[in-house]
Amino acid sequence: MDWFPVQYNPLSTSFLRMTQPSSYQEKFSETNAYDNEVEQLRWQDFKDSFKRVSVDENDSELSSLDDIERANLLTSKSPLQRKLKSRNIAMIAIGSSIGSALFVGSGSALSTGGPAGILIAWSITGFAIFTTMQSLGELSVAFPVSGGFNLYASRFIDPSVGFSVAWNYFIQFLVLLPLELVSSSITMQFWNSSINPDIWVLIFYVVVCSINMFGVRAYGEAEFVFSVIKVVAVVGFIIVSIVLVSGGGPSGDHHGAEYWHNPGAFANGFKGVVSVFVTAAFAYAGVELCGLAAAESENPRKALPRAIKQVFWRILMFYLVSLTLICFLVPYNSERLLGASSVDVTASPFVIAIELGGIKGLPHVMNAVILVSVISVASTSVYASSRTLTSLAEQGLAPKICAYVDRAGRPLVAILISNVFALLAFIAASGKESEVFTWLLSISALSSIALWISINWAHIRFRRGLKAQGRSTNELTFVAQTGVIGSYIGGFIFILVLIAQFWIALYPIGSEPSAYGFFLSYLGGVILVVFYLGHKVWKKNWIFQIPAKDLDLDSGRRETDLELLREQIRHEKAVMGARPWYIRFYHLWC
Repeated sequence: MDWFPVQYNPLSTSFLRMTQPSSYQEKFSETNAYDNEVEQLRWQDFKDSFKRVSVDENDSELSSLDDIERANLLTSKSPLQRKLKSRNIAMIAIGSSIGSALFVGSGSALSTGGPAGILIAWSITGFAIFTTMQSLGELSVAFPVSGGFNLYASRFIDPSVGFSVAWNYFIQFLVLLPLELVSSSITMQFWNSSINPDIWVLIFYVVVCSINMFGVRAYGEAEFVFSVIKVVAVVGFIIVSIVLVSGGGPSGDHHGAEYWHNPGAFANGFKGVVSVFVTAAFAYAGVELCGLAAAESENPRKALPRAIKQVFWRILMFYLVSLTLICFLVPYNSERLLGASSVDVTASPFVIAIELGGIKGLPHVMNAVILVSVISVASTSVYASSRTLTSLAEQGLAPKICAYVDRAGRPLVAILISNVFALLAFIAASGKESEVFTWLLSISALSSIALWISINWAHIRFRRGLKAQGRSTNELTFVAQTGVIGSYIGGFIFILVLIAQFWIALYPIGSEPSAYGFFLSYLGGVILVVFYLGHKVWKKNWIFQIPAKDLDLDSGRRETDLELLREQIRHEKAVMGARPWYIRFYHLWC
């Protein structure tokens, strides 16, 4: 060890202390100083992330524009961050409408309309959803702007229509957030009813608020996980149901088509089928959320068409296949289907079917899936309400402060408003939550149907604008497979659903007509009209719809060079045309 300057021995430790440690202490102090500096920088970055992001706004340019042009420009320059990946968009599209409406609400629909009624209503409404999503896909890929479908009505129809639809959509999800938090506490009582419900409300309130405060990436990843759980659950239940229908369950029961004959295919005749149309429409609510996320997608041109096309398969598999199997396993006159709440797992037709088949323990699994669905919808409610309010503020239709977007891309003020309103969920222990939320929900009960009508209408107007201005669909990266005719059919079906809801509200099944029952079911329609007329008076806007030649067909596009875009589209079509037929077929539908 001649290379080592000092041989180790106990007598030399004092020398070592004098010759070596000074450099160690310096390095240690330097490391500590560096770590402290890094921590300070991280803390400063964290604080700075809440500051408002700077947006390049030319006041002189804005002052020369009218309200519609200003709204189109500001929403196209929204500072929301584009952090949603293709898989996030795909799972938002797949999981957005899978929830308690399918797992539990389908039971009440079965008892009202019978097996034939539920399949007829869900099939026709599902086709209308498919055509609507095709229309939404064409618009959102071309114009991935803040607010998405909420802006298309203002842009291609009339600002008053956009104002009415957007505010009702905002109210719908604003109310839905505390309602889902209350539902989470009811779901937890399945396992333990001795704990104060507000404890569960507090826990899930913190979870949901945290998800959205971490930004759009956190929301996208959380929704990805929630959707995977729901999809796996539905696929699992479908497989188990096929086994039970075939008589392979522990009980060995095999009813075949017995329940279609006894008690029958229809529960309440034509009126029962009409009532199920309304239920089916509400069950599909949320399917349009992938269009709202277009402004925060990394590549909407690639991600959105794929998500939109998958809607058809989701409707076919998750709803029609599972409900068809349920119709062979559960009679519509089962007492357990009647009078249950939307989170009562024991009233789920899936649970009833599998318990009748002799399988035990499923209610616990189903309750866990319903809990995941409730948390997913609550998180989505914060996302949907905050983005809608931000878009309204950018259009000048809400207080300007609501357009506050921080440096992390969070619409901070809009999120805080949603979270503050969610505190209403703490009435869960009061015993009055049912009455309060019933009336709150009635305000926006028809908002989704009105929104779907506006999407189809906006698509028709957009195509008419292209034609009037001498342009064509060859400049679009995604063209609706159902075309304009699909928008006409989808819009017409949903108008019929509104009429059906009006009839059922006037003459409900099993009870006498009453003003209380009518407004409880149709107050949303009144609110829509009030918002529409209120905007007309406020803005002195007396047009029915914007002339096709005046429609803005360019603001908000990410590809501004249309000639280059057309060339890219031609090249992509040529490449796809050279691939095998099965690749082209898969690309067409998926």
